[in-house]
Amino acid sequence: MDLCVMIKGVSFFFQTSVGTFGNGIILISYVNMLCSGSKMMPVDIVLSHLAFANMMVLLTRGVPQTMTVFGMENVLNDNGCKTVVYSYRIARALSVSLTCLLSVLQAVTIAPNNRGFIFKIKEVKYLSLSIIFIWLINMAVCIAAPFFSEVPKKGNIPKFTLNLGFCHVLFPDQLSYIINGFAVTFRDFAFVALMVFASCYIIRILYRHRRRVRTIRRTTNGQTDSAETKAAKDVLRLVFLYVIFFGIDNIIWVNMLTVADVPSIVTDMRVFFSSCYASLSPVLIINSNKKIRRGLKCPFMQQTNSPEVYVCHI
Repeated sequence: MDLCVMIKGVSFFFQTSVGTFGNGIILISYVNMLCSGSKMMPVDIVLSHLAFANMMVLLTRGVPQTMTVFGMENVLNDNGCKTVVYSYRIARALSVSLTCLLSVLQAVTIAPNNRGFIFKIKEVKYLSLSIIFIWLINMAVCIAAPFFSEVPKKGNIPKFTLNLGFCHVLFPDQLSYIINGFAVTFRDFAFVALMVFASCYIIRILYRHRRRVRTIRRTTNGQTDSAETKAAKDVLRLVFLYVIFFGIDNIIWVNMLTVADVPSIVTDMRVFFSSCYASLSPVLIINSNKKIRRGLKCPFMQQTNSPEVYVCHI
């Protein structure tokens, strides 16, 4: 087997395995919390949906891509292609949408005056409705993807085709090819712009908070960061990670829109970088979220006589 092919295959396999395992840990942790009767906070609800979306990104793109790189042909039929491509489009859209929602939610949480209409996003009822709306709108927006998807056929690849390796997404002409590309890019940029705006607001609040407590910190010589402040910093790291890989992904994507025949190596690079966020974000989430780690250590929690003490039974 060619060394380049081996490197690509191992890279996709490692990325998919690590990301699926990490997102699976997050989901299992939240299931344990629900089974133990722990209350799910708004951030927990968003993170659980984000972990599921990121896992779907890896399973619907990373797994078939790995199989294709290692030379497994006819992995899917036409209906399988349509299902996988549609599921991947939805999962990818959910990933950016939920990361955006997480940053907005955190900005509202640490806002000094978070009363009024915008405060309702913190209520579980309204947050659940927001997540349901995000699911429905992304399912509707991505509905066109399956109609252009089919199993690769032998021979030359037609123009204006996205070669996914295991599937081809064929567009009838250059206009529909470009419109589809810019529509997806515009949607993603809209969410990223809102995400960056919320993150800038968080940074502004944290800067003002740091100046306000500087004297207290010198006097007490201890940590004065609240739980909300620490959570805000964790969200900023997550947003920063997404923006980096989003930028790389879309630079490659815009380049792909300018040519009729896209080389397979370019497609492989885009697949890898577009999946990096889904693969690496669980590492940040697990490392910074004590509740998730506690949920893993204590899948069966029983409360003792003290209301603040829990005993773990594995």
